[in-house]
Amino acid sequence: MYHFIQKFHSGWAYLVLIMLLIAVINAIIGLTSKKEFTAKDRKIALFALIATHTQLLIGLILYFVSPLGLASFGQMADKALRLTSLEHPLINIIAIVLITIGWSKHKKLTTSESKFKTFSVFYGLGLVLILSRIPWSLWF
Repeated sequence: MYHFIQKFHSGWAYLVLIMLLIAVINAIIGLTSKKEFTAKDRKIALFALIATHTQLLIGLILYFVSPLGLASFGQMADKALRLTSLEHPLINIIAIVLITIGWSKHKKLTTSESKFKTFSVFYGLGLVLILSRIPWSLWF
């Protein structure tokens, strides 16, 4: 069961990264070209939000069944274990919180420019944080 969840978490991560990248690029293009915020733009951001939240749920399940998660929490001297048991989950939760804040803030905004700017900043920060804490050595 652990290996299936781990593979699913790793595979779903590709989808999350692609969706976040598309959402950030779409928001930057919308912001710089001064285009109108449409339902298509909202759906792109929503799908990225749903993908990241799904990844969070899969990751939390994996964290509690993995030998590299909670079970190795006391071994912070080992860089690889610290990455998988502390840094990766903590930073990615912060990233998903930022993405969620960006989604929530956009609903209160009225101008297209402010909506695109909100998505560019919050989704962009979330993407950078996620990319910074991917355990690349375990992923490939």
